[in-house]
Amino acid sequence: MPTVNIHEAKTHLSRLIEGAVQGESFIIAKAGKPLVRVTAISATDGLKSPIGFMKGRISVPDDFDELGREEIAGLFLGAS
Repeated sequence: MPTVNIHEAKTHLSRLIEGAVQGESFIIAKAGKPLVRVTAISATDGLKSPIGFMKGRISVPDDFDELGREEIAGLFLGAS
């Protein structure tokens, strides 16, 4: 894995990134001390699940908005 200094990385960033995308990871160093490793991420990394991905797997009760109403009111108004 090649190591490049910060100045070289800034100068050739586009070329280095293109190489990383092709699987050629590299290390950026400062004064010869390795600081970071740059590597490509896969297309699925960081993707969130789409809205509705649990459709049909769970159910919400019809009275969902009423659940715990008395207990919550007691917490706010004081238990009687």
